[in-house]
Amino acid sequence: MSGHSEWANKKHRKEKSDAQKAKYFTKIGKEISVAVKVGGSPDPNINPRLAAAIAKAKQYNMPNDNIARSIKNAAGLGDKDNYEEVVYECYGPNGSAFVIEALTDNKNRTAGDIRHIFEKSGGSMGTTNCVLFMFDRLGVVVLDSIDIDLSKLEDACIMIDGVQDLKKDDSTFTIFTEPSSVLDVAKILEEQGYKVLSSQVEMVPQSLIDLEEDKMESFEKLLDKLDDNDDIQEYYHNVRL
Repeated sequence: MSGHSEWANKKHRKEKSDAQKAKYFTKIGKEISVAVKVGGSPDPNINPRLAAAIAKAKQYNMPNDNIARSIKNAAGLGDKDNYEEVVYECYGPNGSAFVIEALTDNKNRTAGDIRHIFEKSGGSMGTTNCVLFMFDRLGVVVLDSIDIDLSKLEDACIMIDGVQDLKKDDSTFTIFTEPSSVLDVAKILEEQGYKVLSSQVEMVPQSLIDLEEDKMESFEKLLDKLDDNDDIQEYYHNVRL
């Protein structure tokens, strides 16, 4: 499995400032609202999509009161907010590939904003399946690697249904799973004493490209612009950071 979750880098970006943290909490709140409506229930025990959204909120330290408020508001909103799920495929600097997941109440606005971001950054908006084939949709469970015995973890993963692969990074272990199994795998590992840092479904690049050092600053600015867009929930790329 070539690919990465870059959990530590993503979490650092989401927590760079209180203002950015508040913005990301708003995005997760939107995700929770959609999960309640699409899943048909405010109960995460019978709404897997809501359970995944709540797990994501907790991984980014969203307060429980905020989570509960988002669920309560969504349950009483009816059709007041009509968000659509949209996936955009884009080319970044030096031919890098991006998959962007958005929730929007105005697709024309969102598409225009994303097109503008990429064109200003030396990239472009792509067409359907221009880069999506370069990514795999997988469950990604990230564990803190402190005090973990690799052989014991490998044995544990062999016994858990849905686990596909395991990768060691500098400070984490990343476990790739079937998308439908990610929360169950994370729960089993937590019960076995492992510290789960993140567990969600992601678009994992099949291979990574390297940018020249003088290109990285502009690439980071592109990521900042994507972080700042209110409609973008998640984005994935194939650049090695």
